[in-house]
Amino acid sequence: MFKILDKKHFSENVVCFVVEAPLIARSRRPGHFVIVRLGEGGERIPLTITDADERKGTITLVIQAVGESTRKICALEAGDCLTDVVGPLGRATKIEKVGTVVCCGGGVGVAPLLPIVKAMKEAGNRVVTILAARTRDLIILEEQVRPYSDEVIIMTDDGSYGKKGLVTNGVEEVILREPVDLVVTIGPAIMMKFVSLLTKKYNIPTMCSLNTIMVDGTGMCGACRVTVDGKTRFVCVEGPEFDAHQVDFDEMLMRLRSYN
Repeated sequence: MFKILDKKHFSENVVCFVVEAPLIARSRRPGHFVIVRLGEGGERIPLTITDADERKGTITLVIQAVGESTRKICALEAGDCLTDVVGPLGRATKIEKVGTVVCCGGGVGVAPLLPIVKAMKEAGNRVVTILAARTRDLIILEEQVRPYSDEVIIMTDDGSYGKKGLVTNGVEEVILREPVDLVVTIGPAIMMKFVSLLTKKYNIPTMCSLNTIMVDGTGMCGACRVTVDGKTRFVCVEGPEFDAHQVDFDEMLMRLRSYN
């Protein structure tokens, strides 16, 4: 059992938990994720580790209530326990000094983006962070990314906060004014697709973190498979991060709709 030590609401349907998990906190790296389960017959939910405190033995998880299982987890309070938290899983982000890195996150995609922003800055890069959402109330973790960003650009669909427009508008604004060496994009699949199409036009290397359907987290079930550079890859063991220009986003979007 993994005890929830703190709970914070980012919005009506997005919750941040601080969970007691000392072994995971000690070994996690940016890009790693865990699989969470509530109850013996509960659904397995993959969640990227947003932050960790090795000294306190805690990890931070951000979860959005979108179905029955996630609603049950989001209804938990500090003092309650998660049945399973398995990880860290996946491959860690490749962090190196490349120059200027644009990190763009949409909605709850900012949660897995945060540790990458932090690590890229600590590696000596100039980091421009773009946070995007439909409206002001859905912008999360702005205060947390600012200390590790040379600049933060906010984009909202309705113009209620920051600049009105899509995340791609913010990315292109930066590309047109200064050389960009790497783009990192995390968010809804459709968002990552269009960021990838934009950066491919400018020939800028782009990394994405895929949010496919997952079941076992070991590569055995094949539920998380995607096509990358014409080959089948398993996100849970070979990802979650890939070269965005090589991902077949149309196939991925089709598979994500299979449970609609």
